[in-house]
Amino acid sequence: MMFIPNLLSAESGSESIVRARIVVVEDEPDLRDAVAEYLGASGYDVATAESASAARTLLETQSFHLAILDIAMPGEDGLSLGRWMRSKTSIGIIYATAAGTALDRIVGLELGADDYIVKPYELREVLARVRSVLRRVPQPAEPQAAKAETTASRRSMSFGPFHADLDGRFVTGTNGTVIDLAKSEFDVLEVFLTRANRLLTRAAISEAIGFAEDPESSRAVDIRIMRLRKKIEADPANPKFLRTVRGEGYIFSLPTGEGN
Repeated sequence: MMFIPNLLSAESGSESIVRARIVVVEDEPDLRDAVAEYLGASGYDVATAESASAARTLLETQSFHLAILDIAMPGEDGLSLGRWMRSKTSIGIIYATAAGTALDRIVGLELGADDYIVKPYELREVLARVRSVLRRVPQPAEPQAAKAETTASRRSMSFGPFHADLDGRFVTGTNGTVIDLAKSEFDVLEVFLTRANRLLTRAAISEAIGFAEDPESSRAVDIRIMRLRKKIEADPANPKFLRTVRGEGYIFSLPTGEGN
């Protein structure tokens, strides 16, 4: 394992989180070191692990904002490691997968990944995707503390029995219970809440959450919406809020008087 400290306090004009901590889990030493050095030079604190077991050991004593996980590693693969990470923390996850393995990418998205990169990749692409995911990583403030703040200064919306704090990036349900949403799921929900009662195509949703417009991005949007429905709809098969407009896209129905 290797640790590369943050060489810059913050990049000028960068929207990345200052001193964000990233772990790179990759069994190819040259690639692992190259990614770590490049991200370290770009202003991030970076640690590396050569295997899933090494990463598990690392996470026992350290916390991270984001993990870049190679899927095809000897022993435990990246998908299994990512599932374990998500059960322990709200860490952002980017999977790295070999070209042509679309199934791995789909499975990764279904497991809650925030993004993926295809090998071989350029380091500039890695940096761009890291920045994109980190912009969506919630700040470390606990939801209960955030709820105690003055609501007048925060963006928030209500729908049905739910209340969404758009700045704190969490949703509460009945009795103030916090709904377990992955960051990627909240991204989609925020797009709909801020564009309620408007028809949104998959391309428009992909653009709003920072995805390129391609068939795989459309599939990724569908997966996120499917997961989101399971958490906010009483009957996901017959959604009240997040409705499909066949052949067109989706619309988030918000009754008059709700949303404020």
